[in-house]
Amino acid sequence: MTEPAARNQSESPGGRPSDDDARSHLTKRGGGEPASRGRTTIADGVVEKIAGLAARDVFGVHTMGSGVSRTFGAMRDRVPGGNKSVSRGVKAEVGEVQTAIDLEIVVDYGVAIADVARDVRENVIAAVERMTGLEVVEVNIAVSDVKLPDEEDDDDSESRLQ
Repeated sequence: MTEPAARNQSESPGGRPSDDDARSHLTKRGGGEPASRGRTTIADGVVEKIAGLAARDVFGVHTMGSGVSRTFGAMRDRVPGGNKSVSRGVKAEVGEVQTAIDLEIVVDYGVAIADVARDVRENVIAAVERMTGLEVVEVNIAVSDVKLPDEEDDDDSESRLQ
């Protein structure tokens, strides 16, 4: 009498299992394809950084965040060892396969806001989907201010205060 495992394998004319059966047996023994062994999670902060950098790359985006967040960010940047926050003005909600992103931007005076918003959406979606594999279901953009040509930057004026 043959064992159950031997009965399930197809045999070649010589009485040995065929090559296809041997390959599938090795794949199953190891738990499947290597890419499917385990789970990858991506933190909200990772998506926020990617989205922040992608949004800043768009022509017409002067800076990110509201006036209050920029003020606190400028103070934090002056602390020794502090870095500029690339995720300032960005909020992401990350699920297992999808993400939604909220952006708050300041645009330069003279640019078409609708065009800037479209370009920001396209750039953010492309960067996040390419780097994370997540599906971006929405990118909401709030334009909180317009940077006029004769205005000083908030960061520049605060860094001069001593």
